[in-house]
Amino acid sequence: MPRFSIIVPSHGVAGRLGQALDSVLAQSFGDFELIPVCEVPGSAAADVAARHAERDSRVAPVHAPPSAGLAGARNAGTRAATGTYLLFLDGDDVLVPGALAALDARLTETGPVDVLHFEHERAPWWEGEPSNPAAPLLAKAPDGAFPPGRAPHLTGVGLPAWSAAWRRAFVTERGLAFPAGHFTDIGWGGQAMLAAERVAVLRAVVVRHLVRRQGSRLSLPGEHHAELLDQVELVLERAAERGLPDGRSAPLFEQLFTAVLKTAARPRRLPSGRRAFFRRASTLYRRHRPAGYRPPRGSLGVQHRLLASGSYGAFAALRGARRAVARTVAAVPRPRGLRTRLLYRMHLCRPLDPNLAVYCAYWGRGYACNPAAIHAKARELAPHVRSVFLVEAGREHTVPDGVEYAVIGSRRYWKVLARATYLVNNANFAEGVVKRPGSVHLQTQHGTPLKTMGVDQSTYPVVAAATGSFTKLLGRVDRWDYNLSSNPHSTRVWERAFPGSYEHLEYGYPRNDVYCAAGEDDVARIRAELGVPEGARAVLYAPTHRDHRTGFEPGLDLEAFCEAAGEDVVVLLRAHYFYDRGTARAGGRVIDVTAHRSPEDVCLAADALVTDYSSIMFDYALLDRPIVVYADDWDVYREVRGVCFDLMEGPPGPVVRTPEELARVFRDGSYADAESAALRARFRERFCAFDDGRAAERVVRRVLLGEPPEALPPVIPLAERVPAPAAAATLVRS
Repeated sequence: MPRFSIIVPSHGVAGRLGQALDSVLAQSFGDFELIPVCEVPGSAAADVAARHAERDSRVAPVHAPPSAGLAGARNAGTRAATGTYLLFLDGDDVLVPGALAALDARLTETGPVDVLHFEHERAPWWEGEPSNPAAPLLAKAPDGAFPPGRAPHLTGVGLPAWSAAWRRAFVTERGLAFPAGHFTDIGWGGQAMLAAERVAVLRAVVVRHLVRRQGSRLSLPGEHHAELLDQVELVLERAAERGLPDGRSAPLFEQLFTAVLKTAARPRRLPSGRRAFFRRASTLYRRHRPAGYRPPRGSLGVQHRLLASGSYGAFAALRGARRAVARTVAAVPRPRGLRTRLLYRMHLCRPLDPNLAVYCAYWGRGYACNPAAIHAKARELAPHVRSVFLVEAGREHTVPDGVEYAVIGSRRYWKVLARATYLVNNANFAEGVVKRPGSVHLQTQHGTPLKTMGVDQSTYPVVAAATGSFTKLLGRVDRWDYNLSSNPHSTRVWERAFPGSYEHLEYGYPRNDVYCAAGEDDVARIRAELGVPEGARAVLYAPTHRDHRTGFEPGLDLEAFCEAAGEDVVVLLRAHYFYDRGTARAGGRVIDVTAHRSPEDVCLAADALVTDYSSIMFDYALLDRPIVVYADDWDVYREVRGVCFDLMEGPPGPVVRTPEELARVFRDGSYADAESAALRARFRERFCAFDDGRAAERVVRRVLLGEPPEALPPVIPLAERVPAPAAAATLVRS
């Protein structure tokens, strides 16, 4: 029997679940079992848990449906537990180093206790000093083990379930379980402390709680706040059944109704039913108020008295007065710089156009990427929606005939931005763009992340300096309603790198639909357009941008590579779009395709890909053609730029580090042998989950047509997809 069973619910926290599990596995005290509670197998969190289980036999995942909620997940973990003590850890929190050793030492000192409370640290998600809200409560507790009556302020309702260790036999014998619904910690903690006979405290931080940028789910508006009263009533009735003495019932009563009043005083939490909430709370207050109870002083005491009297009108008036003061302060004019553009503000006063969609890609560089693919599908499936593409001055030529566009910065640009109901971008709209109520912003992204993104870049000085203000970045994130993802890995990274309240759309990348739609004739046509000689092996070389360098450096002598790799080899050079100046850089057997409008066409034309750390490898893998990773400076890139995973441990093909090694794998054919295919197959399983050729259709139906998720075309399994064929000549040679 292990000393501790650590139960980690994971719904909605897949992006940080790995670090939570790692914090447990890294503990110096190793006598534990780790029980991640995941959704159905194959979900993003379940994949993370499964990988940890493969690495460590102490990890034993269990499953609970999302409909069971947090309570159901914790109860499922408790049923599977075999340890002496239960610990609950939220999937986006961590155990501090040495936590389990400190718990074991304290329990050895106190002997068996039903509950061991400990301190936790609330770490701001971004900046600011951590707080330790449990410390003042635990400081007033006796030093050794004690009955709960000696510390009546430890009621169990003021601390989260993950701020204590719970003796499993005690939980089982007393039939304790997390009550269904929201605010389950209140019901659990209150009942457990009512039943406990011997408790203790550890005055040391055990859990570091990572405060979410968007705040607790329990603070968001919704009908779920009515469930707070269910938990309060449950605890008060259990206390009444036990005949709790006044010395313990008064602190319990006050802590419970402090939580109730905190909700009642915030109308945004209760979009409707505020009067009913207040009325029910008032009834509970009067029914369970301990004899001789005296409300606290000050404003909170006034609220207690109004609740006791059932005076909702007076309570609402008090609340309204506070809101009026807040509005007055907020109305003080502040300078707004360019956001005061007269034209834009004028159009913002007009109603949204329900049938207007605005698209932009790569900060206006042209008609490209996911926005262009969605735009094309919208013209087919939602012809009633007028679509306008935004481009920089001088890039108008990239827009196909028949596509309406507006030049960035023009009067028309500000007009359509102000009036559009749908705004689609693979980067971000300008800083001054206002997110209007009723508008829908779709962030499509423009690649699967290997390098760090968003706020994850903050610890890499070179990148952070170029990124600019992370506060402004997150202001732009707050405009997103939907964020597109092409695989579970991306979903987890976006969740962590761009914290916000948007909804993930795991639909695949629309720009990649062509890889399942193109045929042999399309491939031949594109190769001819690019000037690939008939019968040649076209190797696409696509290096990524280096933040620590200025200007483009190919990193390879491409003509020398062609000579060494084979007489039939030609190179398609695709530099990062930062270096697209519309001019060729080489000749001979090197064809510069950097300025070609479509990276998808370039990929279709290539028989193999050579890249370093560019995200193009994830798109190219959809074609199931050979990929070689040229990693001559991986260690430098990883340290300077930062990465989301170790590419060297799971590459899509052979990894080479010198020009000689690169030429050799093409000369001897190992770039496309069985071992290379096996590496690529594993890579495709991980990163090609959703790109099945129908991504654009799913996006248009969901976002523009408002169809429910269950009505959308399901993702075709990877094994059943048929990618575009490689060139006929290279197929014959293979």
